[in-house]
Amino acid sequence: METNDLTGVGGSFAPLPLSDNDFRRLTAFVQQNFGIDLSKKRQLIAGRLSYSVKTMGYSGFTPFIDHLLHAGDAAEIELMLNRLTTNYTFFMREPEHFTFFRDTILPDIVRKHEKDRVLSIWSAGCSSGEEPYTISMYLMDYLGAEAGRWDARVLATDISQQALSKAKEGRYELPATIPDHWRTKYFLRDGGDGQYQVAPKIRDNVIFRTFNLMDPIRFRLKFDVIFCRNVMIYFDRETKDKLISRFCEATAPGGYLLIGHSETLGVNPGYRYLAPATFRKQ
Repeated sequence: METNDLTGVGGSFAPLPLSDNDFRRLTAFVQQNFGIDLSKKRQLIAGRLSYSVKTMGYSGFTPFIDHLLHAGDAAEIELMLNRLTTNYTFFMREPEHFTFFRDTILPDIVRKHEKDRVLSIWSAGCSSGEEPYTISMYLMDYLGAEAGRWDARVLATDISQQALSKAKEGRYELPATIPDHWRTKYFLRDGGDGQYQVAPKIRDNVIFRTFNLMDPIRFRLKFDVIFCRNVMIYFDRETKDKLISRFCEATAPGGYLLIGHSETLGVNPGYRYLAPATFRKQ
């Protein structure tokens, strides 16, 4: 979910009525459980969910929300999240981050782990996979012939099963931002429709998992680097602050946090500013 574009209203189906009470109940449920603030997105909710509500057999929003809140049906929650969050990302997005990652962060963390040869990098809110695959390609380039001697797998998480399915497939139309040597080194032509398949050595270096950023962060290792870019745009200040605190707890001493360039960190004594949208744990 690297970016959730919550600005469009899709479909031609006439929206169902959405009462004030149902709007409050649904937005409170989404914010409490997933951190997404939809309090100003009433038109979007009605526009994007009405067709799904009807096709699932509900007469309107009230019985749908009643069932959602009381039954917690995982399939319906997944459908709702997929309808309300449009995952938008692409390879090499915000390239300044990757330049800093290549020139400053990678030399530092590789030097730090030259004995154990284990790097711990997390793409939090990985959406359709372009970010963790980009990270993996930079890792392979930097480690070169030594890559096979390192455990440099990238953890990539998202709340959306739909996004993760696309990410695991690893099939894309490549933008002009992809360097020419990467096209031949890290991708395979997949038919005559302009699609490329991520090469096995890159796909196998990314571990995809479902994870809700509102949950406690309890992974085995502390992270050398956390990428969480353009995910917190739709979180309120309190939700952001709590998430940043959890990130700080999960970051190794001297580790790095990269957020979107349109996002702010707020006051957090655990990280210090290094470069635009780039921070290091004290």
